[in-house]
Amino acid sequence: MKVRLLSVGRDRSGLFEPGVQEYASRLAHYCRFELVELPDAKKARDPAAAIAQEAQTILAKLKPGEAVVALDERGKALTSRDLASWLGKLQGQGKDVCFVIGGAEGLGEEVKRRAALVLSLSAMTLPHRLARLVLAEQLYRAFTLLRGEPYHR
Repeated sequence: MKVRLLSVGRDRSGLFEPGVQEYASRLAHYCRFELVELPDAKKARDPAAAIAQEAQTILAKLKPGEAVVALDERGKALTSRDLASWLGKLQGQGKDVCFVIGGAEGLGEEVKRRAALVLSLSAMTLPHRLARLVLAEQLYRAFTLLRGEPYHR
């Protein structure tokens, strides 16, 4: 199974990237994991224009046949076990999955419509770079759950 994470923007602070890289290396034991950083729409006139520009960039990077998961605070809240179960079903079907984290202004509606699942990591708004770290950890947790390994307690 290939798991891709498309994320708008980079972690220029250096706070979260080491954690993301740690979980990316751990995920390599369970799946082919790829982190794809997309440019944010710095030159957009307004938030709506930024969302639209970033949505077009995201949609162009999606691959046919992969299940898309759009992260949004208004999405469906899953437990770690529920996420593991959902990933396990995709894995059993031989499907790849692509998680999408938008930029500072959020995700365009066209991206959410393309998604098989709109997922919320929290009812609270998270900085998108922190969301990337939380998601990477939850993906690692999901794969350990699927294998019955002791990481999840």
